[in-house]
Amino acid sequence: MGMTAGEAAAATPAGRDRYVDFLRVASLAAVVLGHWLMAAVTTGPGGGVEIGNLLAVRPALQPLTWALQVMPVFFFVGGFSHALSYRSVARTGGGYADFLRARLRRLLRPTMLFVAVWGAGALLLPVPDAAARLVAQPLWFIGIYLGMVAFTPPLLRLHERYGWGAFAALSAGALVVDVLRFALDVPYVPFLNFAFVWLAVHQLGFLRADGRLRLPAVLAACGLAGAVTLVAVGPYPLSMVGMPGERISNMAPPTLALLCHGMWLVGAVELLRRPAARLLERPRVWRGVVAANGIAMTAFLWHLTAMLAVYGALISLGGTLPAPAGAAWWAQAPLRVAAATALTAALVAVFRRAERPPAPTAPARPQAPLSGPGAALGVALALLGVLGLSAVGFGGLLDGHSATLIAVRVTAPAAVLMAVTGWALVERAGRARG
Repeated sequence: MGMTAGEAAAATPAGRDRYVDFLRVASLAAVVLGHWLMAAVTTGPGGGVEIGNLLAVRPALQPLTWALQVMPVFFFVGGFSHALSYRSVARTGGGYADFLRARLRRLLRPTMLFVAVWGAGALLLPVPDAAARLVAQPLWFIGIYLGMVAFTPPLLRLHERYGWGAFAALSAGALVVDVLRFALDVPYVPFLNFAFVWLAVHQLGFLRADGRLRLPAVLAACGLAGAVTLVAVGPYPLSMVGMPGERISNMAPPTLALLCHGMWLVGAVELLRRPAARLLERPRVWRGVVAANGIAMTAFLWHLTAMLAVYGALISLGGTLPAPAGAAWWAQAPLRVAAATALTAALVAVFRRAERPPAPTAPARPQAPLSGPGAALGVALALLGVLGLSAVGFGGLLDGHSATLIAVRVTAPAAVLMAVTGWALVERAGRARG
C-alpha cells in the first residue's frame, strides 16, 4: 500500500514470473485498442448517431481477429494466477471465502464504482440508449472471470489429479455441446460452452503454473489447424469476435473453434516467453508493466466511455463523421486513438483509487461454518448481475427495459441489485471468522 510503481518494481521477488504480468497488461491493451478501432460510428441524414462494427463494414478485415482476439490470453493468465493464489491462501490456513475475497476485491470494487457512476448518469442525464448499452457490453468479461475464480478450487484439484486429462475433458465437453447445437439444434445447450470453452483455456493456465506446458509449438500448431479446419468445413464463421446480426457467432456462445483459437494463441505467446523475459529484466520496461498492472482494470472499464466522448466531441465540432473504413476515416484514426487514450488516462486518474490493493489482513483463522456457502452465493449473484448488465445496459433504468440472459428476462435494476448483493456477500464471507 502506498508504494510507487518504481518502488513496487524494485521490490519484485526474484522468482516472480514477469512475463505473466506483461501478458495480462498486453492482452487488455489489445482489447482496448481493438474496441476503439472496430467502433464504426456514423451520423445519419437526420443527425442520428449509429454505432456499428468495422468488421461488418469491411469483412475482408475479419482474418485480423485471429491475431487480435486475445481475450483467451487474459483468461490463460488468470488460470496461472488463480492457481498460485489459491495455494498461497491454503498454505496460510485460509479457505474458499478467503480466496474469493482476495481475488475479487480488486475486480469488483472498480466494477461497482463504474456501475454506480454510469447508473447515476443514466438516471440524471439524457444519455443515448445506444451509448448506455455499448459501455456495459465489456462487463461480460467481468462475469466470465468471476466464474473462473469461483470454479478454481474444484478445477485445480482435477488438474492436480489428472493434468492434461482435465483440459481434455473440458475440451470434449465443448465438442459435445457444438454437436448438440449444430447437428441436433438442441436449445439452451450452447450456453454451456461459456463454461467449457473458457474454463478449458483457464485450465491451460494451471498447466503453465506447474511447468507442464512444455511443447507450446505443438499446442499452437494443433490449435491453429483445428480452427482453420472447423471454419473451412463447418458452420463456424471466420471472425473470432461477435458480429452484429450474424446467425452464428464464435463468441456468444463460444464455440469449439474459439477454443482452438485460444490454444493457438496460448502456444504462440509461450513461444515468445524467453525473449520477452529478457526484455522485462530491464528496469524501465518492468516499471512500465508494474504501473500498467495497477490501473489495467480501471482503464478497461472506462475505455469505451472515453471513446464515446471523443466521437461526441467530433460530432459537435464537425457535424458529420467520415464513412467507416474510408480514406478519411483511416486518416482520422490516429487522432481518435490519441484522444481516447488521453481521456482514458484522465478517467483512470479520477477512479483508480478503487483498484488499489486492500490493506493487509490479519493471519487466517478458522472460518465460520457458513462462510464458504455465503461466498459461493455471493459470487453467483455478482456473476449474474454483471452479465445481466452487459446484456441490458444502463438505458431505461426505471423504464422496465429488459434483456434475455440465457432463458431469463433481466432488467437493469435487478442486475444492479444482484451485483451489489453478491459483492457484499463475498466481502462479508471473507471476514466471517470463527
